[in-house]
Formats: sequence, C-alpha cells, structure tokens
Amino acid sequence: MAVKVLFFGDIGIDDAIALIYSHLNEEVELAGVVGDYGNVPREAAISSVHYLLDLLGLTGKLKVIGGAETPMTGEEPAFYPDIHGEYGLGPIIPGVYEGVIENFFEIVRLIEKYQDELVIVNVGRLTSLATMFILYRSLMSKVKHYYIMGGAFWVPGNVTAVSEANIHADPIAADIVFTYADGVTVFPLNVTDHAIVTPKMADEIANKGEMKIVKTLIDYYYEFYKKRNPNLIGSPIHDLLPVMAAVDDSMFSCQMLPVHVVTSREDPHRGHTIADIRSYSTPKAKRHRVALQFDYFSFYRRFMSTMTGGAFNG
Repeated sequence: MAVKVLFFGDIGIDDAIALIYSHLNEEVELAGVVGDYGNVPREAAISSVHYLLDLLGLTGKLKVIGGAETPMTGEEPAFYPDIHGEYGLGPIIPGVYEGVIENFFEIVRLIEKYQDELVIVNVGRLTSLATMFILYRSLMSKVKHYYIMGGAFWVPGNVTAVSEANIHADPIAADIVFTYADGVTVFPLNVTDHAIVTPKMADEIANKGEMKIVKTLIDYYYEFYKKRNPNLIGSPIHDLLPVMAAVDDSMFSCQMLPVHVVTSREDPHRGHTIADIRSYSTPKAKRHRVALQFDYFSFYRRFMSTMTGGAFNG
C-alpha cells in the first residue's frame, strides 16, 4: 500500500524534484501540497506547484493549500531567487496562478480523513506546521509520522556558520514543532548535503525518463553550487531525502536525540539546532530521531530507478 503524504514545501528546485519523485514513485500517494513562503514568496510557490501538477497530469486531482506567508518572528522573510529562480523552478517562469487557493484549514480535513495513515513531509520553513500544533495539538497526534528537512548538527550551516535555512528563517516555529510533535525524523545538512545529483545523472534522466524538466532544474541548481564551490561534482537535492525515507528509511543511520533550537533574534547563533549527546543528559528530555549518515549508493539507485521509470541499469 502506498504511503499517503501531505507535503509542506516552500517551492525551490529541490522541493520540485521531491514532488516529481513522489509522483513517479508508486509507493507514494500525494494527499495534498501546502505551499509556503521560503525559497520564494508564497504566491510564487503556489503558482509553481500548480505548474508542476499540470505537468504531471494531476490538475484537479490534488489540493494545493495556501500556507504561511511570513514567519512567526514577525520579520519580513528573505527569499532566494539567485539560488532557485524567481518561481523556485530555475529558469522556468510559470506566471501567477489565478485560480482558487485552498483554505489553510483544509489541512484539518485531510488529517481527519487519513489519520494514522497519513505522514507529513515538511521540507521548507516550519511556520505552517507549527501553526497546526498551536491550533490543533490533539489532532496532530493522529498523524502517523513527521519527516522534516532542517537543521545542522556539528556541521556548518548553509545560511550562517551554524544554522540551516529552514530553521533559521523561523526558529520559533521550529521550536514549537520539536516541543510538541511525536514521531519525528529530522534530516539535517549532515545527510542532505551529501544527496548529490550530478549533471551526468541529470543527462541520463533526460535520456531515459519522461520528465525532461528534471534536467533543466538540476542544471540550473548546479550552476549556483558550482560557483559557490568549484569542487562540487553535483548539487545536493536536500528535500528529496524525507520523501524517500517516508517509503523506506533503511538507508539512514539515526540517533534519538533531544533537539534544542536557538530562537533569540539577536543571538548570532539564531536557528542553531543543538543536540545533547551526553550520556547523563536529562532523561526526561524529549527526543527525536535524527538522521546523521546514509548510504549514498542506495540513494543513487533508488533515485535513478524512479526518475528513469525503471530504465536505469547502473
């Protein structure tokens, strides 16, 4: 039976790849998509989701829900068109979506419908998810599992020296989720930085797979990463790993760790995710499952097989 996934994303290139992978993988059933601010403004994210659903033949079959526009910090969000493009799809400009945007509280209906069959994959800012815990804490306990991309443990951040972008953008929301959510697996930069897709892989997907857009997205993404670090052989598709894990997380090595988020706006370590690994740490501290290593070869084979429709022989 396919895993029912409610996808929260702030659509960027890696979000788009994760959505395409979800559709192509027969073991995933998308239950809905929540479009949030993050890599791009919320309106652009929603437009890009609709563009992708049209490309995938899912228009009218899947609800696209309007998520958060700004973080709980009250600040104006920073966007990253230099990394992901104006609409989060690299060079592709789908234009403003002018149709109906599903009400945020449609999330409640989906959780009530699927309950313990539903998993939530959150690969963007945690503002919308935290809002659900503020308003519907008991309902959120019915969700089977939460797969979250965010954080950096004992490795450099990607927006500050210590902080990862999803957590740094709204550390208050992240702290709420880590405080109240049960059944969480976190995918920090420790693993997602190594989910590398190379130009050669993109070429093979274009040659053997149906979704030619994948090469366009990955090539654009790689151009940014290559300028920042010429030694990289490809670009990390961060947001793909939580979707993969929702189906089968056997390629990950995880630890149960208490997670603390630095929330102060003035603190230079804002957004830092801190895990207490002392053997004598507070025994009652809430712990979450944190992925710290993974098998790249397993990732490579699963990704390429799915994206080429089984035509991959490597």
